Amino acid sequence: MKCFLWLTCLAAMACGMVGDAQAAAPRKLLVVTTTLGFRHASIETAERVLTSLGHGSGSYEVELAAVTPAGDTGSDAYREKVRAMLEGKMNAAALKRYDGIVFASTTGELPLPDKAAFIQWVRDGGAFIGIHSASDTLHAHRPYLDLLGGEFDYHREQVRIEALNRDASHSANRHLPSTWNLDGELEEIYVFKNYRPDRVHELLVLDRHPNTGAPGNFPLSWSREEGQGRVFYTALGHNEAVWRLPAFQQHVLGGIEWALKLNPKPPVRP
Repeated sequence: MKCFLWLTCLAAMACGMVGDAQAAAPRKLLVVTTTLGFRHASIETAERVLTSLGHGSGSYEVELAAVTPAGDTGSDAYREKVRAMLEGKMNAAALKRYDGIVFASTTGELPLPDKAAFIQWVRDGGAFIGIHSASDTLHAHRPYLDLLGGEFDYHREQVRIEALNRDASHSANRHLPSTWNLDGELEEIYVFKNYRPDRVHELLVLDRHPNTGAPGNFPLSWSREEGQGRVFYTALGHNEAVWRLPAFQQHVLGGIEWALKLNPKPPVRP
């Protein structure tokens, strides 16, 4: 009887150890950097930084979904490579392998194999993280833009900014001061259309137009919930110099961890 109880205890301990290991296992993050429009020079830096942040924090492991152009991005050969790569990584079955998906400076009408399945994957609990020109992606697919929370309209010349921290308790912002100037770095600032502040939780904003100085509300970063899933977006990240800023890296990491539900916070407005 004692032997049986001892074995039972050992089994329970083993199960507990396995459970702890599984709980501590890093999440799986698919980082998509594919472009069918403008391609940012900072993409390779973004890939390295996102991978390094996951490794350093232990929060997630990165799998890249990337096709680096070797020539004409409008060629049939390049577009076929993009289609085949996304078919393999983002079909309805493949989506189940990931806890989160990042669109980092993606552009154009990406040929996702099943757009509806992707949106539903987020609603079912997936984490979606958009960085910079993720808002200049899939303009023809309204459900994607509604999921993200806003759509790129235009930008003008690069500027220095004073961003207002709208939520210092959020994991993407808690390290930032009440106003943040990107350490004086120049950045390309997007102006959005089809943006509804009542459908997002604003994190960083400008209180004046980045170029004209006209008063207003110009969002830079936000979070939102979609069904059981979470969405984080930051419009920053055009320049490599910005990607190298520790404060920006922590902003991105905090947003990823929030979207992955690794950094609990009271629910945001839908």
